[in-house]
Amino acid sequence: MDIRFEQVGFTYQPNSPFETRALFDIDLEVKEGSYTALVGHTGSGKSTLLQHLNALLKPTAGLVKIGERTITPETDNKNLKPIRKKVGIVFQFPEAQLFEETVAKDIAFGPKNFGATDEEAVKLAARYLELVGLDESYLERSPFELSGGQMRRVAIAGVLAMEPEVLVLDEPTAGLDPQGRKEMMEMFWRLHKEQQMTIVLVTHLMDDVANFADYVYVLEKGRVVKCGTPQTVFEDVGWVEEKQIGVPTATAFAEKLVQKGLTFDHLPLTAEELADQLVAMGGLSHDE
Repeated sequence: MDIRFEQVGFTYQPNSPFETRALFDIDLEVKEGSYTALVGHTGSGKSTLLQHLNALLKPTAGLVKIGERTITPETDNKNLKPIRKKVGIVFQFPEAQLFEETVAKDIAFGPKNFGATDEEAVKLAARYLELVGLDESYLERSPFELSGGQMRRVAIAGVLAMEPEVLVLDEPTAGLDPQGRKEMMEMFWRLHKEQQMTIVLVTHLMDDVANFADYVYVLEKGRVVKCGTPQTVFEDVGWVEEKQIGVPTATAFAEKLVQKGLTFDHLPLTAEELADQLVAMGGLSHDE
């Protein structure tokens, strides 16, 4: 299922003294099976944009096509529920939304809300709990007895149990330690590859963009100011630094080597690419 924005604008509290324009003429496409990243400073419009991906917000100008559905300013709020099953959003700190007495009930809540029987919901809970790396022994435990990282996995399992076609991740590793971030991002990568799940990642961590995304949109003050593959976006290091969105760690290191006289075939984005190019130059053995 593709999602496409055409000249989308959004204004909070229009025609009031508190009117605030958040999005301007957004043209954007999330292709089925892609891993798309949205990056930009706080206030760039990322959070507003992601809420249009499953019609939590409707555009005040333009249109959003979500699969076969077209959402316009005139779209009735009724019958939007099926869209929210197809596009699941994991907001920042999703563990704060846990509320049931057991892990099984919390994960099953979403599927039951969308019409699954008790038996079907329990099966989905067990399946998706395992998919996020927790075994069935957790099903009857209280989510509030778990570690922060485990609680987040349970919350994500609850979104996955609704079996969305598109998974939207809003800063999914916020507050996690480095090992927790690594495990979480690898889990999403497995979902993308093994389940062919379309991923939309909102992040300020450019290493995650370089390691996982195949397309990037850079937002600034409610507008798309650059888009393309990570290679295309980050190759203009001067522009990226001017916008202060950061560059991947490997790219920053490679830039320092360029200033010392080294020449790369192309600017590496990941540690693996950097190592491969240095090996090709004869600068070190691959084991190093």
